[in-house]
Amino acid sequence: MVTVRAIELQDLPALSHLYNELMGTPTNEVQMQKMFRYIQQNGHYYILGAFHEGKLVGSVMGIECMDLVGQCKPFMVVENVIVSELVRRQGIGQKLMLQIERIARDLACGYMILVSGDQRKEAHQFYEKLGFKDEKVQGTGSTLADLVSPADNLQMLVKYTKLLLSNVLCVQGGFIYHACD
Repeated sequence: MVTVRAIELQDLPALSHLYNELMGTPTNEVQMQKMFRYIQQNGHYYILGAFHEGKLVGSVMGIECMDLVGQCKPFMVVENVIVSELVRRQGIGQKLMLQIERIARDLACGYMILVSGDQRKEAHQFYEKLGFKDEKVQGTGSTLADLVSPADNLQMLVKYTKLLLSNVLCVQGGFIYHACD
């Protein structure tokens, strides 16, 4: 049986192992613990884990973001979706995604967005089955250092805003949208 619950501090070593499977690089566990404590205090982050026979086998993170457009409803960014290769195609990813969507609905989010790398074709098919739509938006690849220039403050602010939008929403080359309403 699989249970989905909030990740706790003692789950971080297993979560680090899952993230290594996702990203292919080890996570700095000391920094991870510091960031986790910050996330717990922030109140806008939701990190869920799927546990099978007491072992962490999947995870998803949702971040509630505030919006100042239209009805000014919040939206949720979904990140770090992973199910261990050992237990894929057993409904675990779907359970995680449905739970994070429930949280988004409870928060009255107007929509959810999900960033996924172009190379993750199988994952994209999974997201599309859940109702997400592939929008194929590309990021610029700029860094914060690129912003330093002799331009006046207004031009710098415009450039900074564009950078944030392109890198936060499209940093890995894929932009997937799902309505919560």
